[in-house]
Amino acid sequence: MITLYGIPNCDTMKKARAWLSGHAVDYEFHDYKKAGIDEKTLRRWVRELGWQPLLNTRGMMWRKVPAEVRDNIDEESAITLMLETPSIIKRPVLDTGKARHVGFKPEQYAEIFDQ
Repeated sequence: MITLYGIPNCDTMKKARAWLSGHAVDYEFHDYKKAGIDEKTLRRWVRELGWQPLLNTRGMMWRKVPAEVRDNIDEESAITLMLETPSIIKRPVLDTGKARHVGFKPEQYAEIFDQ
């Protein structure tokens, strides 16, 4: 089963969801706002992808993080921050069951789904 992780009102999420629907790709949407993210899943992503690609340091949520935390961020503090504030995770995270992909670009999804 394909799962798309993110929040519903994000413009990038809307584009990714529209692309998947427009290409008849069945997927489940995991809403961070409602369901959060469990530590086991997040740690698996960090092992596979690294914490830096997962942490959205360009968004509004990052700007709200105290400077002391931002200036001293490392893997463990990033994981803690993402667990406490899942909307700070870069969106979307696409889990195809075989691999995880962060972000959305139409050409990237076309390659993932051979379209």
